[in-house]
Amino acid sequence: MTGRKFNPSLLAGVLALATGYPGAAASAQSFGDSEALRAALDDEYRAEATYAAVIAAFGEVRPFINIIEAERRHAAQAKAEMDRLGISYAATNSYLGTLTAPASVLAACEQGVAAEIENIALYDRILPTIQDPQVRDTLTRLQWASRERHLPAFKRCIDRGGEMGRGQGRGGGRGAGRKNLN
Repeated sequence: MTGRKFNPSLLAGVLALATGYPGAAASAQSFGDSEALRAALDDEYRAEATYAAVIAAFGEVRPFINIIEAERRHAAQAKAEMDRLGISYAATNSYLGTLTAPASVLAACEQGVAAEIENIALYDRILPTIQDPQVRDTLTRLQWASRERHLPAFKRCIDRGGEMGRGQGRGGGRGAGRKNLN
C-alpha cells in the first residue's frame, strides 16, 4: 500500500474502459453514494429506536416526541433517494424494540447530544464522498437539521435538568410561532 487515497472516479473510468460497458462508470461511481445513504438510514433508524425507547419509558416528553418524528422523516428522505437510485435497504427499522432508555430524561438528553454530535461527524465524513448532487443535497439538509435543530433541543433539555420545557417549542412544529406577515 502506498498511502494514496482511493479514487472512485478513477476506478469508474478504468472499469468503463476495461469492460466497454458505459454503465460501469456510473455503477462504480454510485457505490460511495449507496454506502453513504445506507449509513445515513442506519443512523436515522437507530435514533428513532432510541427516542422511541425514551418515550416508552418516560412518556411523551420533549424534545423526544418532536425529534422522533423528524428522524422518521429523515429516514423517509434517505429511502426516497435510495429508491431513486435503485439501492436496496431494510424497509423496516430493526432497532425498534431492541434498545433501552437511559435511567432518566436528563441522561437521555445527554445521550441525545452525543448522538447528534456523532451524526454531524458522520455527515462530515460521508458528504465529501458523494457524487450525486441530489444525494448530497438531501444529506446536507439532514446534517443541517441535526446541527441546527436537534442538537440545540437536546442541549436545552440538559440546561433544564431534563425537565420538560413550557409551550410548544419553536413554533409548535406547525408555524404557530411565526408572525403573521400579511
